[in-house]
Amino acid sequence: MTDKESNKTGDQAFRATSINQRWHEMTYGGALSFLRRKYSRDLTNVDVVVSGVPYDASVSYRSGCRLGPRAIREASVQLAELSAFPFGFDPFETLGVIDYGDCFLDPHHPLTIPGAIEEHATTILASGAKMLTFGGDHFVAYPLLKAHAKKYGPIALVQFDAHCDTWEDDPGRIDHGTMFARAVAEGIVDVTKSTQIGLRTYNDSDHGFEILTAPWVHRNGIDAALEVIHERAGDAPLYISFDVDGLDPAFAPGTGTPVAGGLASWQALELIRGMGALNLVGMDVVEVSPPYDHAEITAIAAATVAHDWLCLLAKKKGAKGLPIGRL
Repeated sequence: MTDKESNKTGDQAFRATSINQRWHEMTYGGALSFLRRKYSRDLTNVDVVVSGVPYDASVSYRSGCRLGPRAIREASVQLAELSAFPFGFDPFETLGVIDYGDCFLDPHHPLTIPGAIEEHATTILASGAKMLTFGGDHFVAYPLLKAHAKKYGPIALVQFDAHCDTWEDDPGRIDHGTMFARAVAEGIVDVTKSTQIGLRTYNDSDHGFEILTAPWVHRNGIDAALEVIHERAGDAPLYISFDVDGLDPAFAPGTGTPVAGGLASWQALELIRGMGALNLVGMDVVEVSPPYDHAEITAIAAATVAHDWLCLLAKKKGAKGLPIGRL
């Protein structure tokens, strides 16, 4: 091994000189960024910014998802080893991705939290980069959507979830079960173009969303669900908000409000992979609660969903691969 080659081993999260570099890492060692991407706050020529929002004071049951961003980064190590499955390419040869670190929050002044998240997102989006955000509880999607709507206008939302998150109560309340009703009422989300997937809890109103419950997806299949999503969204700017409790607890035990009967991880991945033709502008993956996880099951599912969304963006930018096997 030459001196030049020996310098390209280990800790690329802070040693890489380019955001497109990728080299060998021990999966069980080294600095833990998401997919080993370079830690940076330099937004020059960056296509996607990965960042965490470690906040969980809006939960209604079990806390712990403030530790979600760290767990998702750790669970991404194997996904950084090889060319992406099933795409057959290294997404980072085409797509410039950095790990921005976490949004800084002051939990002892809770009323500052929504504004801090929105400002964090607004700064990143102003650079022209897209955002991939790890929660944190699902309330963080509300200020993220506000920032996206300032840039793109009303957003088409695809929400993976066990819960509708459109319950209504005190409009000033910060809650991970009410924020999408608020987003619709404020015109942040274009509900006529939006779809909720995986629901298996009850609300008296659908608030105008097309709801594909988990049993409906189980009975009708992936292609039928994708047809609905595509017809609804059209060419509108599309934001995906992925609550891991949309998955069945067998596939995502590490979450705060688990509900039986949900999507399998393979179903969620097939749905994400089927959205590549849509106008993808942002994504969050939320509600990973490591204290309730087992063998990183939930964090691995969350990391893979996020990884595959990045691959869709790389493909849009021209990445080409040679998938193998019957897909």
